[in-house]
Amino acid sequence: MKKLSEKEIKNKLKDFEGWEFHDDSIQTKFEFQDFKETFSIMTRIAFEAEAQQHHPEWTNVFNTLSISLSTHDAGGVTEKDFKMVEAIENIIEVD
Repeated sequence: MKKLSEKEIKNKLKDFEGWEFHDDSIQTKFEFQDFKETFSIMTRIAFEAEAQQHHPEWTNVFNTLSISLSTHDAGGVTEKDFKMVEAIENIIEVD
C-alpha cells in the first residue's frame, strides 16, 4: 500500500473532525461518559480492526480513548488508515 503525502493526508482529514496528522500517523482523542462506555467502544473497534487486519495504537485512561493510526509496512499513513478512521467514526456515531 502506498504511503500518502502530507498534503493528501491533510486533505483527507478535512472529512474527519478531531483527527490530526502528527509523527507519521493520524491521531485523535475521544471522551466518553465513563470507563464502561469507553471499554465497550474499544471492544467494538477491536472487532472491526481484526476484520480489517489493521490494528490501532491506542491508550485508555478512565473515560478517554487516544488512537493513533499508521500503516507500519508503508512507513506512514495510507488509505488503509482512512478506512479504519471511517469505521471508528461509524462505530462511535452509532453509540
